[in-house]
Amino acid sequence: MVGNLKELTILLVEDEGGARESMGEILANEFRKVILASNGDEGLKKFKKFNPDIVVTDIAMPIMDGLDMSKEIKIISRNTPIVILSAFSEKERLLKAIDVGIDKYLMKPIDMDELFATLINIAQSKIEGANLIKITDRYSFNQTKRVLVKDGVEIALTKKELSFVSLLVKRLGTLVLIEEIKNIVWVGEKVSDAAIRTFVKRVRDKIGAELIKNIPGLGYKIDLK
Repeated sequence: MVGNLKELTILLVEDEGGARESMGEILANEFRKVILASNGDEGLKKFKKFNPDIVVTDIAMPIMDGLDMSKEIKIISRNTPIVILSAFSEKERLLKAIDVGIDKYLMKPIDMDELFATLINIAQSKIEGANLIKITDRYSFNQTKRVLVKDGVEIALTKKELSFVSLLVKRLGTLVLIEEIKNIVWVGEKVSDAAIRTFVKRVRDKIGAELIKNIPGLGYKIDLK
């Protein structure tokens, strides 16, 4: 449908099994990767594990509802677009969705053409439009080119180094736990904490030691300046 979506990963959270599977199959034709979850608790865990670009979620679900999950996701990554799907139209839910920072609220039954139009618009305005993220006066991150820039100069990074830096940039101001780093940067591989420390030292040697902060025994973060 559109090249923009082919580069993106989407998380779909829906408790009704049939709707989840059918929507997942349709989305899989347009997105690079589709991750499915059956409730807000599972959705939040999969968000932390897979770091998707866009989240689409139902509201009324067991264990944790879509709005509570969305609130937690926005704390972790405030720039991740979230689309809410709901059969409810109560003013209270709409106001809560606005307060949480939901990007779009669509009523059920879902029109897939309307959903795709929404996703395309979000991909263009939220992801491509937010091309350059300013981190500090010296550092920025170009999301389209996926490069870290220091004092106007692009820094050459390996695939894993770029994945690590991208993760910290996406979670600016938030601690990223060592286990999350292992799951996202070393997908399917075993890596020791000592190896991660060596890896991070190498990244710091390339980009400058001041950007990445270490929280001993827990993880790493890039603070907002």
